[in-house]
Amino acid sequence: MTDSIRVERHGAVGVITIARRERFNSLDVETAQDLRKAGLQCARDPELRAVILRGDGGVFCSGADLKYIRAGGDAADLGYLQEGRETPKGYGAIFQQILEYLHSTISEVKRAAKPFLAAVDGVAAAGGFGLAMSCDLVYASERATFEWAYGKTGLTGAESSTFFLPRLLGLRRAMELVLVNPRLDAKTALEWHLVNAVLPVEGFDDAVLEIAGRIAQGPTEALGIAKNLIHQAAGVDRLDFHLDREIEALARIADGKDFAEGLDSFFAKRAPVFSGKN
Repeated sequence: MTDSIRVERHGAVGVITIARRERFNSLDVETAQDLRKAGLQCARDPELRAVILRGDGGVFCSGADLKYIRAGGDAADLGYLQEGRETPKGYGAIFQQILEYLHSTISEVKRAAKPFLAAVDGVAAAGGFGLAMSCDLVYASERATFEWAYGKTGLTGAESSTFFLPRLLGLRRAMELVLVNPRLDAKTALEWHLVNAVLPVEGFDDAVLEIAGRIAQGPTEALGIAKNLIHQAAGVDRLDFHLDREIEALARIADGKDFAEGLDSFFAKRAPVFSGKN
């Protein structure tokens, strides 16, 4: 579709690739918008019966592009949700633009009457971690790592992470991931039930494509209904409400002192000194 988001077809399997390897497959507004278009296209294409979400170059996704946010974003982007109002100053408005598109993508993934598979090769952090967890199945390469990471820059969490973590891990483990922020290797992620399987790096993409191909040969309509029923049982019908709360909380906290300190320390490659309040 674009330089930063590619969509390929392999029979009845669609493959969406985040292709900003020079920025660790992070997401600015344009990339988030293109990802949403790709997600809608694949979710609603009746010829596609399974979809893979992956990252390019041995990285899955590192979340929102902090370099883009630190630079103030793009003036054209910031008018999207602010028609008829003065565009607010601060980092929160830029995050809001990105998250609106990403959260719409996640919502579409969960509503789609077909399975979405995350193929995580390399780093999945912050928003990238949330994107992976929102998929129906998650396959990790042996070099994959998973990190919640929001707290490192003083943020609250978004991209469905605070919704799915307690459902996937239970309350104690979810709190540990948020408060202690361990970086999980692929084996630990499997032990914690964050991923379905760990596969060798060599041939990883082909192996996930083979799994998706087998699923795509199944009774797609019946599987889609079963997916919806499981989501109802797990309370996923409240996801959209929760995604809105995530945006509100993160946009507000991003305009505070701790995120400004977290952002400065991230680029200075030093430990942050948080005040603990906004």
